[in-house]
Amino acid sequence: MVRILLGLIFGAILGAMIAVTTYAALDRSILQVGPPLTTDPWFHATLADCYFGFLTFYLWVAYKERGHWARLGWFLLIMTLGNIAMSIYMLLQLRKWDRRLGAAGLLLR
Repeated sequence: MVRILLGLIFGAILGAMIAVTTYAALDRSILQVGPPLTTDPWFHATLADCYFGFLTFYLWVAYKERGHWARLGWFLLIMTLGNIAMSIYMLLQLRKWDRRLGAAGLLLR
């Protein structure tokens, strides 16, 4: 039951992020946003908050993944795709999860 619920949550996050990213990209390139947004202090605070969140999640991924290439690959994916990559990682972890081990089986190596 927990696996299904978590799968639905991370699947919904993935779908929503792909939808909103596609919607924004079809409107205009992120490179065209311009100074009214990029000079706003709240934009800087939101961006810092977002990337510190990505980094926090990545530290758990780095703990879980044993290979250097996997760690590097997931770092690049998380820092470039953000929640899209994070939800994909979680869906992959849920697929491999042995529920008999409880939450530790999902969260620990």
